[in-house]
Parts: sequence; structure tokens; C-alpha cells
Amino acid sequence: MNDRDGESDSRLVYSTEWGKVDRAESKRRTGRGKQQQSQPKKDGVVRVMRETKGRKGKGVTLVSGVPLDGADLTRLGKELKKKCGSGGTVKNGIIEIQGDHRDQVVELLSGRGWTVKRAGG
Repeated sequence: MNDRDGESDSRLVYSTEWGKVDRAESKRRTGRGKQQQSQPKKDGVVRVMRETKGRKGKGVTLVSGVPLDGADLTRLGKELKKKCGSGGTVKNGIIEIQGDHRDQVVELLSGRGWTVKRAGG
């Protein structure tokens, strides 16, 4: 280990917390905690999609871009879950409903006067 001007020859290559890390990226990271995730961009269009990634093949319906925050978004999530007869959650401004309920969710959200698009495949 060569320590000139406060730098060493060793560098972080892989971290179980962040995965593969390059030198510039490791310098940008501050602290050891996870980086705060930002809210999804809201462009006035509510997007409804189905996703199975990271869920062992189980599909969920994702609703993003809803022009609501906090408690209102949670209430909408609860209402959608009840109408679909399914479970789910609200994470980082995205409503997740277990199962494929895209048609029903698009119909319910369009009835509220929002511009709704089916996204993904």
C-alpha cells in the first residue's frame, strides 16, 4: 500500500451494499447508508404497467406518475387494492398492486379525469 498525498493504491472494486463500484463512483458516495431514492418524474401522465422482475415470476401492476403525494397517494392505493380485490403497497411514489389488474386500474383512473397510459409490453 503506497500512501502518497493521502491516496492509496488499493481501491474499492465491489461492495455488497452497492454492487460493482468504479473509482469515480466511490468518491461521490458519502457515508455508508443507502442513497435516498428520488420521486419519479410527474409529467401529467399516469402510467400503468405490469412487472415481474425481482418477484420470482409473480406479476404486479405498477401505477406511477399519479399527481398525488403522501396520504392522498396512500388512500388511492388502498382504494385501488380494494377495487381489485388484491394486496399491494405504496413505495417511493409508485403504487404496487399484486396481480395483473391493468385494465381495471386504467378504467378506474381514467374515470377520475387523469390521462392514463398503459406502459411496457
